[in-house]
Amino acid sequence: MLETDARERVIVALDCDRTRALELADALRGHAAWLKVGMTLFYAEGPAIVRELRERGFKVFLDLKLHDIPHQVRGAAEAAARTGADLLTIHGLGAGAMMAAAREGVEAAARDAERARVIAVTVLTSMDQAALSQIGVELPVADEADRLARLAHDNGIDGVVCSPQEAARMRELLGEGALIVTPGVRPAGAALGDQSRVATPAEAIGRGASHIVVGRPITGADDPVAACDAIVTELVELA
Repeated sequence: MLETDARERVIVALDCDRTRALELADALRGHAAWLKVGMTLFYAEGPAIVRELRERGFKVFLDLKLHDIPHQVRGAAEAAARTGADLLTIHGLGAGAMMAAAREGVEAAARDAERARVIAVTVLTSMDQAALSQIGVELPVADEADRLARLAHDNGIDGVVCSPQEAARMRELLGEGALIVTPGVRPAGAALGDQSRVATPAEAIGRGASHIVVGRPITGADDPVAACDAIVTELVELA
């Protein structure tokens, strides 16, 4: 894999405040192509943080996991896309009409420009079989992820968020063009934190992920740039 391709595969999660987010963004210029803005940062700073990161030359993954009635999600997806975000998340559990509404929202925001892409969360990477049972889902984790992935595909969604453990099956189900974004990626030896279903960067990409999301192993490292570059090097060396 070429280095430029490898850098396009890594999404650095900025789960921090604005000051730290911009410090990291400035440090990672030329080393990372994508940054993730999640609920913590977006709820504190609003759309401005997406624009600030875009102005620094990054692509932005806006991870708000929209989940509401279709009317609300259509409006929220349109508003989120208008911030300049390149990629948005919705919850697959919102069902087909909600997912189709999200697609309508980003199309309305795009007009003649390239639209934001939308991916559906299948099963959160912090959840295991016991956690699914707590919310009344008795299907095995992999089967539940399959079910929601098919539903997303049938309603015009561009791909899914899933654990690396489901990435190969998602690629088989959704085809080569689908976005398959895997959180729960930890370099060998890194702490798991609150993740339950994990893999190394090379394992995730090897199983079919289009992008990997890496947060604390980069942002919490003594040298975030070196940590990011090490992951890129690992992907470059993939056969």
